[in-house]
Amino acid sequence: MDNRVPPRAAGPGPRRRDRHGRGMRGPIAPPQVPLAASRAEAFADLVQDSVERLERRWPQLAEIDFLVLEVPALDGGGRGWSDDTVPLGGTVAAREGRPARVVVYRRPVEIRTKGRDERAALVHEVVVEQVAELLGLTPETVDPRYGED
Repeated sequence: MDNRVPPRAAGPGPRRRDRHGRGMRGPIAPPQVPLAASRAEAFADLVQDSVERLERRWPQLAEIDFLVLEVPALDGGGRGWSDDTVPLGGTVAAREGRPARVVVYRRPVEIRTKGRDERAALVHEVVVEQVAELLGLTPETVDPRYGED
């Protein structure tokens, strides 16, 4: 046989197909399907849903930035929180031209919940509590349905 296979090029190169000859793998689901959303994106959507629900009652919330962070940061020296309690959210007051901020910590909330519905309820509670703190109101005033579950 004169059909010799050319030698492989040295070093790693782009793969043309998988080793079983079926072609390269594609995404599991198209981007518009919820399955394609990462856990972080799904969590951010829960926070956004909660904020939109509250903005109908409190239009001044449009001036507040809502952020999602993975975990709370330790302040210098570890004075931010103790081993017994890890915050689920926090606030930063407005200052020097910066808007006030409400922060929701994704990982502590996810650890405390088992399903999407439970997670959505806890996210809403955290958002309501933090907004109440910023506005100087009680959570029941911010959302009359607070604590009904």
